[in-house]
Amino acid sequence: MVTTGKRAIANGKLVSLGKVYGLEEGIKLLKLAKGPKFDETVNIAVNLGIDTKKTEQTVRGAVSLPHGTGRVLRVIAFVKDPAKQEAARKAGAVEVGSDELVKKVGDGWTEFDVAIAAPDMMGAVGKLGKVLGPQGKMPTPKSGTVTADVEKAVREFRAGKIEFRADAAGTVHAPVGKKSFDEANLAENVRAFLGAVNALRPASAKGQFIQKVSLANTMGPGVLVEPAA
Repeated sequence: MVTTGKRAIANGKLVSLGKVYGLEEGIKLLKLAKGPKFDETVNIAVNLGIDTKKTEQTVRGAVSLPHGTGRVLRVIAFVKDPAKQEAARKAGAVEVGSDELVKKVGDGWTEFDVAIAAPDMMGAVGKLGKVLGPQGKMPTPKSGTVTADVEKAVREFRAGKIEFRADAAGTVHAPVGKKSFDEANLAENVRAFLGAVNALRPASAKGQFIQKVSLANTMGPGVLVEPAA
């Protein structure tokens, strides 16, 4: 027999099922929700009006949130040039290398969040598709993780730049901060994320592009907010 906890019952009363709230009001509800002792992540889910079977309607990109995500990401860098390797280390990369790093990852090491690659490394890094692809960690130019300025990319992703990609259902998921963030800061992060997604609208997409937006704490209720936020 499945029972509903007191916290879930209390949180369920905060949100009216199916109601769409203004962004600020929705964030207030998330802040009011009872949660665990740890600082929960606030996640966003954006349903898009795209046909995911059409490659030209793929939506994928990256955005630097104004106030970060509240988490420092572990970044690695595939780069040959010794000077650029040293710059990437100083920028905060947890691992830097060329062919030896490709081998290490190919052998199964994936204890990192983001992989950055210099363009001249992609011939070797491309072989890691089976390892990094399923985890969403494969470097790509579209997401800003294949770049000649490896140092800058490392700094940006450690500081809160996030990648996003529409899944098979046409939904984009991403963290947009922590529950402990100020309401105004959370709202700015959400707007920045939606702006980045909206800027990638495929030319062939018909009708309303951003159809539904919901926010939720790690262990809290989902709140629908205005798509135009």
